[in-house]
Amino acid sequence: MPAADCQGATSSFANFGRSILSIRRDQVHSMDSPHGATSQELELGAFQKQVAERFHGLLAEDSFELLSIQWIRKLLDVFLSCQDDFKVLLFNNRAYLNTPPMDRYFAEFFERSVKALDVCNAIRDGIEHLRSMQKQLEIVLCALDKHKSLGEGHFRRAKKALIDLAIGMLDEKETNTSLAHRNRSFGRQNAQRDQRSLGYFRSLSWSVSRSWSASRQLQAIGNNMVAPRANEVMATNGLAVAVFTMNYVLLFVLWALVAAIPCQDRGLGTHFAVTRQYIWAAPILSLHERILEESRKRDRRNSCGLLKEINEIEKCVRHMNELIDAVQFPLTAEKEGEVRQRVLKLGLVYEEVKDGLDPLERQVRELFHRIVRSRTEGQYTHWLSK
Repeated sequence: MPAADCQGATSSFANFGRSILSIRRDQVHSMDSPHGATSQELELGAFQKQVAERFHGLLAEDSFELLSIQWIRKLLDVFLSCQDDFKVLLFNNRAYLNTPPMDRYFAEFFERSVKALDVCNAIRDGIEHLRSMQKQLEIVLCALDKHKSLGEGHFRRAKKALIDLAIGMLDEKETNTSLAHRNRSFGRQNAQRDQRSLGYFRSLSWSVSRSWSASRQLQAIGNNMVAPRANEVMATNGLAVAVFTMNYVLLFVLWALVAAIPCQDRGLGTHFAVTRQYIWAAPILSLHERILEESRKRDRRNSCGLLKEINEIEKCVRHMNELIDAVQFPLTAEKEGEVRQRVLKLGLVYEEVKDGLDPLERQVRELFHRIVRSRTEGQYTHWLSK
């Protein structure tokens, strides 16, 4: 059943397309604002609208750029902007933070934020994994440099790096058996070296436990994430819906990061059950569907991540491997020209990865520190409200 059709607990809060505070005015006559919305109502409505507009902006991006490094960076910018607005919203309405059920919603949000820190660490490990791929790409480019007269030794060196790259781009669920049947450098079998290569990519320094699972962590973050009931919305003056919104934004952003970047026990099975009556739900659910469609493509099923650049590297490696396997010496001018063209394409992908990884890592680090600061500031705001 499509996520957009799921109802569950969210169905109790109908017609969110009107603002939550318009509903409140339908239910209770406000003596303080007989002629229009209060400043709090306007502030809460503006927050919902801003979240929706930011995700609509991501959805409007060229489909070719979906899950690229640049797109992921924009996704992180969206989250950080939403978080800034949410922090201001809580501070301006801190008087409600200690009143039931807002105190429970507040505590659950920060508990989810703490769980998100492990995901941030795993994503930074994944970025290091991408850097190891970048180093192998660099070896291929150096071995087949356009200024060199290419000989058999250059091709052997390039082939070894290409094999290591191919192994590193496999999903961890891929069995070792499939690797044993891979073609080796110039047709020779070398299972022992293959196992060493596999060990290299699996023994990167992980900052999370080797038993840790991204899939299970996302499931833990999403547990019991249900929309507030109408009476809870009333009791919190709409703040409960703002917290639910930010919970959902957090879950989606983490899910997209895990989908794109190499991560321990990646899994895309997280269930997104929210109705499109929330004004921000439509773009988030549409992005969710587009990412799932990408994951279903045959050439992405065993990949270590859905990042666009990973897919481009996989294609280049496959084509380059096929070309090198067909090389015979002495090298003809035609075949050398073909190799040079492949190397040129590989170089373009290399530059994309090289230019994008450092800024991406800085943003993930900023996400981590921002979550930590927000929790500290949130606890202080909570203390002020007592």
